[in-house]
Amino acid sequence: MSSSPEAPAGTEARRALQAAATQRLHPLSWLFILLQQLGQFALPIVLLLISGRGEQNPAELVGLAGIGVLAVVAVWRYFTYRYGFVGRALVIRSGLLERNLRLIPFDRVQNVTLHQNLLHRLAGVAEVQLESAGGGIGETEARMQVLRLAQAHALEALVRAGAAEAGRAGDATAEAPAASRWLHLPTSELVRLGLISNRGMLVVAAVFGLLSQAGERVLGEASETLLEAGRQGLALAEGWQPGPLTWTLGGLALLLVLLALLRLFSVLLAIVQFHDFQLWAGERELRVERGLLSRIRSHLPKRRIQAYSLRESLLHRWFGRQSLRIDRASVEVPGETSLRDLVPLAPPALMADLLGRLLPGATWPPGRWHRLHPRAWWRVFAPAALGLFALSAALAAWRGPEAGWLLLLLPLLALRAVLWARYSAWSLEQGLFSFRQGWLDRRWRFVETGKIHVVALHENPFDRRHGMASVQVDTQGASPLEPALFVPYLPAAEARALAEALRAALPRDPGVNRARTAGSAAPAG
Repeated sequence: MSSSPEAPAGTEARRALQAAATQRLHPLSWLFILLQQLGQFALPIVLLLISGRGEQNPAELVGLAGIGVLAVVAVWRYFTYRYGFVGRALVIRSGLLERNLRLIPFDRVQNVTLHQNLLHRLAGVAEVQLESAGGGIGETEARMQVLRLAQAHALEALVRAGAAEAGRAGDATAEAPAASRWLHLPTSELVRLGLISNRGMLVVAAVFGLLSQAGERVLGEASETLLEAGRQGLALAEGWQPGPLTWTLGGLALLLVLLALLRLFSVLLAIVQFHDFQLWAGERELRVERGLLSRIRSHLPKRRIQAYSLRESLLHRWFGRQSLRIDRASVEVPGETSLRDLVPLAPPALMADLLGRLLPGATWPPGRWHRLHPRAWWRVFAPAALGLFALSAALAAWRGPEAGWLLLLLPLLALRAVLWARYSAWSLEQGLFSFRQGWLDRRWRFVETGKIHVVALHENPFDRRHGMASVQVDTQGASPLEPALFVPYLPAAEARALAEALRAALPRDPGVNRARTAGSAAPAG
């Protein structure tokens, strides 16, 4: 709702909503808002101090003036931000020059998150985020910065009660049973998670990002320091007069040290992010609690889960573990409050048990899998082989016939394609559509058929020549960070039958989805 002129009845309703919004944020909320706004400028300021370029100049005066403006805006927001409750809805009014009035029904909220970092804990406050399917990418329906801890818990309880009542609409069930804890990850499991994942690369990316923002002078000094250290190390090594074997072993040792550091960073990041991870489940919602420095508690209705992604890499298998991610009905960007990692790590038996509870009427893993087209391996191998031939020809024209050694990789590419096609398969049973692929890095992507929104059948000229087709499905919460559930290289008749079966299993309530799906399921020309 905005401040535009309205009819008399609308004006009265607006005044009633404005009168209901009487509660303020915490008196220190302006400070948290200011710190967040200054967060993006903290790195340049620190780098200026470190590099010794902090002498006063007109540009810095302009920067200080900008900080003052941000402080005024933060204080302004505290004095103009109010919230309250009308029935089972949250009312928020904000702004002075441009006034905004928002009414958010609790049954529309898909996720409520309480976020506390170290500063929040010291001040006894929390940030509350409400998300709905109507929000854009990375946006929230409402962000309360910040509330007293008691207020935050009260708001969380009201939203959850409203969402639960909406979920029980038309259900004669009485009081919902208490939530039970499905999973708790001790520190030993987080160490395994860090060793399995590549989270240490985030530290490397952060270092490169820091250097890229440091300016040419700091970047040049850092590069010169590294080069000088390398020259001194080489000079010291040459003084020992090492042979080829010593150089080789020294290089391998250095590589192992770097890999060990990356894994150490991965373990530390996993502990910081998932410390004391707990997955709780009620009758209709899930709750995740995690975090060492920043403690996060998120709630998600089970019905909002749209699709699942299960991964078992080679390192996962060595440790006897799997990881599960989900797609939600609201599109989000991964970050501190992301709920994509529903089960960061669990043994396969426990993962199968958890999925059995999450998938009503279905069991995991499916009992019957269908293979791809017998020539699916060729469709994977042929593009890679053509690319290798082109690269080999280009290198041969540049370096000479010795570049032909690249063609020795052809058997490896063929073996990889054969193994991929041998393992890949799809399943449709008990209202669950699944596809598995991979050999060393195994992945399963699956979705309940009642949550499919679009079914598409793809055939390109190469597919038609080989008698193949591909089937793709999408859900409401199709994540841009996860691939769609795409089953390639099926026999054409089998692909058409699968598409028809998926269309027949779609929910019959949203007619617009049926119309859109019927149009999407036609074979591509």
